[in-house]
Amino acid sequence: MSNLISKLAVAAAALSAATTLAAAPAFAAGEKEKCYGVSLKGKNDCAAGPGTSCAGTSTVNYQGNAWKLVAKGSCVKMGGTLTAHAGNAKPVAQQDRQKS
Repeated sequence: MSNLISKLAVAAAALSAATTLAAAPAFAAGEKEKCYGVSLKGKNDCAAGPGTSCAGTSTVNYQGNAWKLVAKGSCVKMGGTLTAHAGNAKPVAQQDRQKS
């Protein structure tokens, strides 16, 4: 029984490592970008500013210093910014801005 548990633990660790390695090249290759001000409360990917530690710690919707990883080139189109900013206004997508 102990041998089975050990094998399962090793398999789980290997799967976890493989998943992490598979996800890393996409970000490293520049296919994703940090988009500030688009995440909902508690749904940010990381770095939500002073007093927070990382993912899931934003305290309000669209927090300007909290970011989500999005497809490269899509952030500004959806109304986000590529740098942290003050405030938490709901983002306005580019096509919506052109209608007004």
